Amino acid sequence: MAYTNVKVPAGGAKISIKDGKLQVPDNPIIPFVEGDGTGRDIWRASVRVFDAAVQKAYGGKRKIHWMEVYAGEKAFKMFQNWLPDETVEAFKEFLVGIKGPLTTPIGGGIRSLNVALRKRLDLYVCQRPVRYYQGVPSPVKHPEYVDMVIFRENTEDIYTGIEFQYGSEDNTKFMQLFKETFPKEYAKMRFPDTAAIGIKPVSREGTERLVRAAIQWSLDNKRKSVNFVHKGNIMKFTEGAFKDWGYGVAKREFRDKIVTERETWILGNKESKPDLTVEENARLVEPGYDMMAPDKQAEIRAEVEAGLALWPTHGDGKWKKMLLIKDSIADVSLQFTIIRARDYDVIATLNLNGDYLSDALAAQVGGIGIAPGANINYVTGHAIFEATHGTAPKYADLDKVNPGSVILSGEMMFRYMGWGEAADLIVKGMEGAIAAKTVTYDFERLMDGATLLKCSEFGDAVIKHMD
Repeated sequence: MAYTNVKVPAGGAKISIKDGKLQVPDNPIIPFVEGDGTGRDIWRASVRVFDAAVQKAYGGKRKIHWMEVYAGEKAFKMFQNWLPDETVEAFKEFLVGIKGPLTTPIGGGIRSLNVALRKRLDLYVCQRPVRYYQGVPSPVKHPEYVDMVIFRENTEDIYTGIEFQYGSEDNTKFMQLFKETFPKEYAKMRFPDTAAIGIKPVSREGTERLVRAAIQWSLDNKRKSVNFVHKGNIMKFTEGAFKDWGYGVAKREFRDKIVTERETWILGNKESKPDLTVEENARLVEPGYDMMAPDKQAEIRAEVEAGLALWPTHGDGKWKKMLLIKDSIADVSLQFTIIRARDYDVIATLNLNGDYLSDALAAQVGGIGIAPGANINYVTGHAIFEATHGTAPKYADLDKVNPGSVILSGEMMFRYMGWGEAADLIVKGMEGAIAAKTVTYDFERLMDGATLLKCSEFGDAVIKHMD
């Protein structure tokens, strides 16, 4: 399209997608939003790291053509618009982009610019890798055990923003309709006359595309397991359905490449005791089997029989080389990702669970200041890589804060584009700078013998350690 305020760089070319695979030219145009507050300092440091990595990796054969697009405070000051249509269109047209932290406007209208971009581009995966870099200060004993990737559903759950404020006319109308139509459910509310209401939609389509992306990514990247984190023990028809639909798409579409945790028990039981009957196997799988009602016992036996039917493709230990699919309750997961971090690899979860988990995991490996993130539609190819922290306005333009979140988001972006060599150099540079204890204030104050660097100087240190 023709742009009024966005300048499309000459000499660059568009990234496209064909048959589900990105087609990345050697001179791609990448839209970027520098971000608000500290975003300006961070972007200046980060873009130098990106350009250096590409130059060192490809010797001039490849080059990014950066195209600035506008959102947040800068867009509002320039155009009186927090999120201009041109910005959304640029991300649509050029497929892959990157952004710094954005201010959430105060007052009515857009609740969150980040959420608005995700919705308008249908970026249904929020992908958050969390791993430890040697030398980073951490509050846990073994941060090196943390190497996880979260696939957080990005378009549903409570983040749809369907709420009815207490005291509003809409709340009164909704409550009356609710009371008349669903009296039993209405009666479950302890204080209905003073309650605000929120609606939590979880769809089969939304769940399946998220889980499909998580499993395919895990297979492509040779990961060990995918864990569905949910609160299905309480919210049976939303979070519980997420779990059930997740297992469904795993078995239906990836049957020859995956094995569920319970199937490993069934197959393992047969391998250790070949003469085990179905009922004996069922007792081992479900310790409370003898106390179950007959219909529940029949369900467990049917599950065992289905597991044993996999013997030709999964038996004799073949399942041990397959991607393991399992699930765990959200509150248990928040505990076990700390005390049993090595049991978790790829996590697929709903929006709110993913919000909690990603920040909690980031704290184990040095904080959200170096936590990268991406919002991706794996069908259309659209992706925006972003800082996961806020704008920290009190530090704006002081050249002080850690640019690691945007730098590592760029590393993710290069891997997504298939430019693994450039991504590897960024990781090498980041590891080297931190190992040398040449860090920004957030790490320096927690490290013995560290050298305090400015934001821009840390970018220089990352580039230096690429060599």
